[in-house]
Amino acid sequence: MLIQDLTSTPLPASGDQPAPGQSRYGWLASSLRARITQGEWIPGTALPPEALLAKEHGVALGTLRQALALLVAEGLLERRHGRGTFVRAGLGGASMLRFFRFRNAGELQATPQSSILARSVALASVNEADALGLPAGASVLTLERLRSLDGRPCLLEHITLPLPVFSALAVSSTEDWDDLLYPMYQRVCGVTVHRAQDQLSFGLLSAEQAQRLQLETAHPCVQVQRAAFDLAGRCIELRTTLGDAFAFQYTAQVR
Repeated sequence: MLIQDLTSTPLPASGDQPAPGQSRYGWLASSLRARITQGEWIPGTALPPEALLAKEHGVALGTLRQALALLVAEGLLERRHGRGTFVRAGLGGASMLRFFRFRNAGELQATPQSSILARSVALASVNEADALGLPAGASVLTLERLRSLDGRPCLLEHITLPLPVFSALAVSSTEDWDDLLYPMYQRVCGVTVHRAQDQLSFGLLSAEQAQRLQLETAHPCVQVQRAAFDLAGRCIELRTTLGDAFAFQYTAQVR
């Protein structure tokens, strides 16, 4: 069951001039998108003033604003009233908790503490290599991670990361890692998680999984399969998260 794609998929950048049949603002949006994905403007920073950008690209102010509006709609940019247009910050890493309720109604949902149970470098499986855009036989970094609230295990995760992009995490001390991985990806590896796609299913815990989560063998579980993508639309993380099915919750507003 596909639940949610947290933003839209980026479009490819174009050349120095609009392609035949391409609108001028669409071409400009592609040019600005390329500058963002190449790191000229990092997440959280403001774009130059609109008048300056319009002059730099040789377009009317209205054309520039149409291009910016397109990138805002894609989720790449955000408007801040009275402050300008900013590159949208990446995902914070807490979004997985929206599928679970580990506290009583009215209590704030805290960030779970993170513990890395295992870390290894391995050859990517065929499916992993295909999803991550890696050649056959490429190496990946794999993590087994346990997340706990008030000392109680609540989520068990298997994470696959491409190398050499995340090579810094293969050697750094896991004792120093953050409870939220996505901000750490940005800080340590320069990788911004821009969007994620989650797919939910239900199953039963194996004996080992149940032991990790302090539940009974064959206890019902929620399984969240996530693919996370960077600003350029590249898949940079595969994650499987297991949690108690009795703690599952999902709220959606339909209009």
